[in-house]
Amino acid sequence: MSDNAPDIPPLGIQYEGRLIHEVSGGEGEWQPFHKIKLYTNAFIRQKGKVLLGYKKRGFGSGMRVIILYNGFGGKVEPGETTVQAAARELQEEAGVTAPLRRCGSLFFILEGSEAAWHIEMFTADEFAGTIAESDEMRPEWFSDGSDPALDLPPIPLANMWADDVFWMPMFLSNRLFVGRGDFTKGNVLQKWWFAEQVL
Repeated sequence: MSDNAPDIPPLGIQYEGRLIHEVSGGEGEWQPFHKIKLYTNAFIRQKGKVLLGYKKRGFGSGMRVIILYNGFGGKVEPGETTVQAAARELQEEAGVTAPLRRCGSLFFILEGSEAAWHIEMFTADEFAGTIAESDEMRPEWFSDGSDPALDLPPIPLANMWADDVFWMPMFLSNRLFVGRGDFTKGNVLQKWWFAEQVL
């Protein structure tokens, strides 16, 4: 079994159903891991736009390639489900609540980290409350490209995690996705594998 076979998901990817390989690449072997931490990330989409957070502090803000924008999320606390954690983080970081649904799963390894990250991804098409800036994030709307009449900047992929360019098209076309990205220090993507998940 080849470590680089595109139809074979790398270790760390958890899924049900079947996978349709989308894109893969990079150099070398997959980085080893011995521990996994569970995180979440949530995105609000409405009428051709996506709500992202400008990262003011926290993980990703001090890297050589600076991560300025992301969804809203963080670590799953003891006793929480992933959707409960995603809802809590969305409220803490953006000031809103939303009927979140799972849209994907990502698996990351950052060179030098003590553990790999398993990130459950969520989205919603509506929300309640008033969007508000927090100590960690400043929410901003971006165009998803589907409505040229919107006077908004495009999704700033150049200032997001380097792998986002691979899964974002699946997210924007409402396809479930899974993937893995191995990073060297400084948000330099070393190896990647992404697929559509069909339940």
